[in-house]
Amino acid sequence: MAESFDAVVVGAGPNGLAGALVLAAAGLQVVVLEAEETLGGGARTLELVSPGYEHDLCSSVHPMGLASPFFRAFDLARHGVEMLQPEAAYAQPIEGTRAGICWSDLERTVAELGPDGPSWRSLLGPLSQDWRGLVDTLLSDFRSVPRSPLTTLRFGLRVLDQGTAVWNRRWQTQEAPAMLSGVSSHAISPPRSLAPAAAGLLLASLAHAPGIGWPLPRRGSQAIVDAMAAHLRTLGGELRMGHRVRTLDELPTSRAVLLDVSARGLLEIAGGRLPTSYAGWLQRFRFGSGACKVDFALSGPVPWRNEDVRRAGTVHLGGTREDVARAEQQVHDGQHPDNPFCIVVQAGVVDDTRAPAGHEALWSYAHVPHGSPRDLGDAVEARIEEFAPGFRDLVLHRSVIPAAEMVGHDANYVGGDIAAGATTPWQMLMRPTPTWDPYRTPVEGTYLCSASTPPGPGVHGMPGVWAAKRALRQVFGDRRDPLRLVAESVEGSTAGSAA
Repeated sequence: MAESFDAVVVGAGPNGLAGALVLAAAGLQVVVLEAEETLGGGARTLELVSPGYEHDLCSSVHPMGLASPFFRAFDLARHGVEMLQPEAAYAQPIEGTRAGICWSDLERTVAELGPDGPSWRSLLGPLSQDWRGLVDTLLSDFRSVPRSPLTTLRFGLRVLDQGTAVWNRRWQTQEAPAMLSGVSSHAISPPRSLAPAAAGLLLASLAHAPGIGWPLPRRGSQAIVDAMAAHLRTLGGELRMGHRVRTLDELPTSRAVLLDVSARGLLEIAGGRLPTSYAGWLQRFRFGSGACKVDFALSGPVPWRNEDVRRAGTVHLGGTREDVARAEQQVHDGQHPDNPFCIVVQAGVVDDTRAPAGHEALWSYAHVPHGSPRDLGDAVEARIEEFAPGFRDLVLHRSVIPAAEMVGHDANYVGGDIAAGATTPWQMLMRPTPTWDPYRTPVEGTYLCSASTPPGPGVHGMPGVWAAKRALRQVFGDRRDPLRLVAESVEGSTAGSAA
């Protein structure tokens, strides 16, 4: 007799697991099928470089692990996940010992920015205070009225301020604008444009948000997805690893299917079941620039020239705002910059579990053109050495995953695009197709729940929540609030454990 479930979820990344948890919390029988032998997608933690050194495959720092509506309902702390807060969220070395430091304490940051301090406070302070309203708007399905219209308006005006030609109008020194450009470059797109400016302002605001910051989970990102998987099992859900799905025909019988796959993955899996017009939109869906992953096993902490940089969880290596913009524009134009923009995470500032005592498991990636096969290991090493003389002497081992090979580690990272789609205003609102319901596909009962749908990339689980909400209503006639279902399931599980 053929297997049968209420719902099948393909992909055990954070979005797939979030969708599965919503469905299981609603009382449905759910199975999750994952192609890799370990769950988590880009949120996996592996010994990529050397035994005893644990590196996150992609996502490493997790403000959304505390801020997103899904994780506020799921409450990682109740599942034993410890989110560690560096004293400085991020740092941006400029030249020599000069650097901009974003302390978790807003007023400390303001004081150290000198003449630009008041502008930093006026730009980010109001957004940090109403971080819930900001996050709920930016992690919505973009198909509903904002819950905090005043904060949304403030945010929109600030995006215009920092995403257009007037972006330097408010600044007098180099540190503050460089810091914002570094954060905006997480979108892997030229920072002086609207979508990267929006991403940068959100992340910069969360760095100062009370109780949020830029935390790193103890023992790596794997701790987050392991907690999600453990709770799914308590709800009766099933996880099957090493189960690659190539077509919808391979799936067990079910009433609903959630696909945590990219727009291209949907096209491949759904095949001939999709109408020509819908398939055409998927074929025209644009992927963005890529990331070349470079990780190090070090015999000690990075000897940054600036002592305060040694206290930051994340370091943006890009120099001034002009330097960052130039490098990111070159990548956008299909060129490899001589001085690539790099993001470095030194988990050892708060987490002593990632490497042997006194050593460091250093995480980094450099931005490169889409699909680049180039090994940037030497370039990244030189970039770090520029701001931390003596770094090379600490390198024990190094691992490089070129952008072209990232898809081999996570099928959603097409061409090394870790955002699962170019971050343009149009594609953030209308990903993967310009429809009112971007999650529902033309195949009956089948929904897309990856970062190729709104609200886009990040470890926040919301594409899974929005897709599961629609599946519950449209397939099962269940109109309950998906986040309340998750919260109640956590409360019930915790109460049961205590008893």
